[in-house]
Amino acid sequence: MRDMTMNQPRNRGTNVGFRKIDKQQRDVIWRMTKYVLKNYKTYIVTVMVCIVVASVASLASTLFTRTLVDDYIVPLTKVANPQYASLAQALFKLGLVLLLGVVCSYAYNRLMIQVSQGTMLKLRKQLFEHMQQLPISYFDRHKHGEVMSVYTNDIDSLRQMISTAMAQVFNSLITIVVTFSSMVILSVPLTIVSIAIAVLMMVATTKLGNMSRTYFKLQQNSLAQVNGFVEEMMTGQKVIKVFCHEDQAIADFENINEELRNSACQANKIANIVMPVNGNLGNMGYVLIAVVGAAVALSAPELMGMTLSISLGTIVAFLQLNKSFTQPITHVSQQINSVLNASVGAERVFALMDAETETDNGTWEMADGKWVSAKDVCKAEEKTVTRKVEGDVDFRHVDFGYSAEKQVLFDININTSPGQKIAFVGGTGAGKTTIINLINRFYEIQHGEILYDGLPITHIRKQSLRKSMSIVLQETHLFTASVLDNIRYGCLEASDEQCVEAARKVGADDFIRRLPNGYSTILSGDGGNLSQGERQLLAIARAAVANPRVLILDEATSSIDTRTEQLVQRGMDTIMQGRTTFVIAHRLSTVRNADMIIVMEQGRITEQGSHQQLLEQKGKYYQLCRSHGIA
Repeated sequence: MRDMTMNQPRNRGTNVGFRKIDKQQRDVIWRMTKYVLKNYKTYIVTVMVCIVVASVASLASTLFTRTLVDDYIVPLTKVANPQYASLAQALFKLGLVLLLGVVCSYAYNRLMIQVSQGTMLKLRKQLFEHMQQLPISYFDRHKHGEVMSVYTNDIDSLRQMISTAMAQVFNSLITIVVTFSSMVILSVPLTIVSIAIAVLMMVATTKLGNMSRTYFKLQQNSLAQVNGFVEEMMTGQKVIKVFCHEDQAIADFENINEELRNSACQANKIANIVMPVNGNLGNMGYVLIAVVGAAVALSAPELMGMTLSISLGTIVAFLQLNKSFTQPITHVSQQINSVLNASVGAERVFALMDAETETDNGTWEMADGKWVSAKDVCKAEEKTVTRKVEGDVDFRHVDFGYSAEKQVLFDININTSPGQKIAFVGGTGAGKTTIINLINRFYEIQHGEILYDGLPITHIRKQSLRKSMSIVLQETHLFTASVLDNIRYGCLEASDEQCVEAARKVGADDFIRRLPNGYSTILSGDGGNLSQGERQLLAIARAAVANPRVLILDEATSSIDTRTEQLVQRGMDTIMQGRTTFVIAHRLSTVRNADMIIVMEQGRITEQGSHQQLLEQKGKYYQLCRSHGIA
C-alpha cells in the first residue's frame, strides 16, 4: 500500500509553538548541516561573521538612544545657546556603524542564497546520479510520484530551511545573547521584568501551538487526500468520461474539499491568534518596563549597598532592548518549527540517497564484438582473454522470487544456440517476463546460474551485458525529442541513415514520413500524438538500430493490428536473422516459426520444443493452438 505520509504536504510558517526534537530529527538536521558545511564552509563562516556584525550594529543604534538622551538632549535643553557639532559628529559615527550593518545584512543574505541554491544543485545532481544506479526493484517498491516529490517538495523545503531558517535562527540567537548582556549591564530589575514577559510569551506560544497542531495534522491529511484524488481523476479521465461519471466525481471532490476547509479553519482559528497574543504581551511588557523603570528612577533603591538608580536615557534604551529581546524568541520558535518540518523532507532525500545501488562485480566487458577479461578463467597467468560474443544464453536450475516469501520461478532449465528464436507462451503470471528480466540482470537470481556464451552473467559487467542486447518492452516509452533521436536512443553513435534504415526494416518509415515534419517531428507526452501501434513500431526500430547479438521482444506486437503486424513481422524476421531472439507473445501465430517454444505455467516449464513437436505431444500447447484455431 502506498505510504501516504510520504506525500503529505508540510505546513510552512503556520505551525507554532516549540516542538520537542527527537533523536532521528537531530541526526537528520546534523547530517544536513554537515552536508552544507562540507561544501560551503567558507561561506558559512563569512555569514556568521556578518550576522554578528549586523547584530552588534543594530544593538549599537539601540544603546545610542541612552547616550542621545542623557548626554545630548537633556544637557542641550538646559543651555541658552546649544551647540550641535558634537551631536552631529556622534550621529555621523552611528550612521557609519549602521551602514556597516546594512552591508553585512545584505552580504549574508546574498551568501545564503548562493549556499542554498548551490546545495540544491549538488543534491539534485547527486540524487539523480544515484538514482541511475538503483536496481529496478527499487522502482517496483516506490511509486513514481513518491520519487518525484523528493526532487520537488522535499528539495524545496530544504532550500527554504537553508536560505532562511538557518540564518534567522543564528541571527536571533546572537541578538538574544548580545541584547540580554546589554540589558543586564543597564539594569538588573528591568532585565528580570523582560525575562518574565519572555517566559510568558513562550508559554502562551507553546500552549496555543499544541492546541492547533492536532488540527494542522488533520489539515495536512485532508490536503493529501485532495491532491491524491485530483491526481487519480486526471489519470482516469478516459474512464470517467466513458462511464459518464463526471457528476459523481465532482460530488466526491466536494466532500473531501469540504473536509479540507473545515480542518484548515480549525487549525488557523487558533494559529492566527498567536501573533496578536504575543503582540499584546509585548505591549504589556513595554508598559511594565516603563512603570518599573520610572519607579526605580524616582526611588533610587539600594541592593547590597549599591544604588540602583537609572537615568531617563537608560529607560528609553531599555524599552528598545526589550523589544529586540522578545521578538527573536518568537522568531526562533517559528524558525525551529520550520527546520523541523524541513527535516521530514531531508529524511526522505537522504533515504533516496542511501538506497542500496546495484551490485556489479563483473570482470568481463564487451569490446569489438568480443568478451574481454583482464584475467583468464583459471587465474593461472595474467593475460588478456577474449571470447566471441555469440548470444548463447542458457539457464541452469534457476530459482527466483521477487521476495524471500514468494518464489515465482522454479528450476528453470533452457539450452539455446546462437541465432535461435526462442518463444515463451503461457497465461498471465506464468513467469515469462520475469525470465526476460533475469537475462538483463534487472533482478538477481536466488539459485542456479544463467550463462551467456559460457560465462555466468554475474561475471559480466552489467553495462556490457545490456549493451549486447536490445529489448522491446510491452509498455513503450518514448522521450521528448524528435522521432529520429528516439530511434537513435538504441545506439547513440548511429547515423541518420542507419536510423532511417532501421525504421524501414520494421515498417515504420511510411507513417513517419506522413508526420508533419517527418523524422524531425518532435514527440512529447510519451508520444501521445501517435497511436499505440506507431509508438510500438518506433520502439522496435530503436531496438533494431542497436544491432544486438540478443534481441528480446516482450509482447512487441501486442498493440499492432493484424495487417500492421504482418508488415512488422517481415521486418522483424530480417532483424532476427543471425541473432538469438527471445519472444513473448499471446498470439501463437507469431511464434509458430520459432526454433524452440517454451510453455510455462505458474513459474515452471511444462513443455518445450518446436511447434510440430509440441503439437505431437498433445499437451498444453496443443490445447492452446486448438483454442486459437491453429493446426
